[in-house]
Amino acid sequence: MGHAEQAKTWTYTDGAWHEGNPAIMGARTHGVWLSSSVFDGARAFDGVIPDLDLHCDRAIHSAKILGMDPKINSEEIQKLSWEGVARFPSTSDLYVCPMFYAETGFITPDPTSTRFVLSIFEAPLPEPTGFSACKSSFRRPARDMAPTEAKASCLYPNVARAVKEANDKNFDTAVMLDPSGNVAEFSYTNLFYVKDGDLITPAINGTFLNGITRQRVIKLAQSNNLRVIEKAVDFDELLTADEIFGTGNYFKVGPCTRIENKELPIGKITIRLRDLYFEWAKK
Repeated sequence: MGHAEQAKTWTYTDGAWHEGNPAIMGARTHGVWLSSSVFDGARAFDGVIPDLDLHCDRAIHSAKILGMDPKINSEEIQKLSWEGVARFPSTSDLYVCPMFYAETGFITPDPTSTRFVLSIFEAPLPEPTGFSACKSSFRRPARDMAPTEAKASCLYPNVARAVKEANDKNFDTAVMLDPSGNVAEFSYTNLFYVKDGDLITPAINGTFLNGITRQRVIKLAQSNNLRVIEKAVDFDELLTADEIFGTGNYFKVGPCTRIENKELPIGKITIRLRDLYFEWAKK
C-alpha cells in the first residue's frame, strides 16, 4: 500500500494524537538502523477489542526481550486504544497496533531511549472465503537464532520472503517448517488441521509465537467438547487433512482451501470455531 493510499489512521505519540502517519524516526534512530522495534496487533469491531489486555501485555514483553525499557503499562495502553478507536465511526473494522522502539544505542539499544507509539487504522475483516498455501523453502529460526518469543519487526523479512516465494507460485501464503523439519505455522498465522474429528496443531517449541487467537480458539474448542492435540506435525499430514485453517489477529479464523495441489472444503469445524470466536468476542 503506497503512502497516498494508506487507510485512515490515527497515531498516538509523545502525548498527543495525530491524524495520519507522522514522521517520528530518523536515519540514526536505533529502531530503523538496528531493528530495535516490536509491535502487537489487536482488532476492534462491533464495539469490542477482543483480548486487548493480552495484546498490550505482549507488546511490553516483546520490548523487554529486545532490551528496551517500556515506561507505559498495559492498562495505560488499553485506555489509549479505546480513545483512539473512538475517533473512528462505530461501524469501522480497525487494527490496533501498539509499538515500541529505541531511539539510540549502538548494537544494543539504550533502554532509556525506549519510545512508545500507538497506531490505529481502518482494516476490514477479510471474508472467510479461503486461501491457498504451499510448502516454503524458508524455515522459522530456533529460539537461540533469533528473538522468536517477541513479536519483533526483525523477524518479518523472513515472513515476507516466504510469502513472496508462495505468491510467485500462485499461492496466497506458505507453510513454514521449524529447524527440525516439522510444521511451524503458516507464514504469519498459526496453523490447525482437522482429522477424523480431532483438532491438531503444532506444539509450541519456541520457533513461533503461541498466538493469542490460537490460544483463544483452543480454549473454545475444548469447552465445546472438541479434542485438541498439540504435537509435532509432519508436512505430509496436511496433505491428508479433512480441514485446514489458520488463526491470527488479522482475520481471526480463516479456512485454507488448497494445500499444494489438494483442494479442501471450508469445513464444518472451521466455520463452527470461527462462529464460536465471534460469539465469544461480542459477549
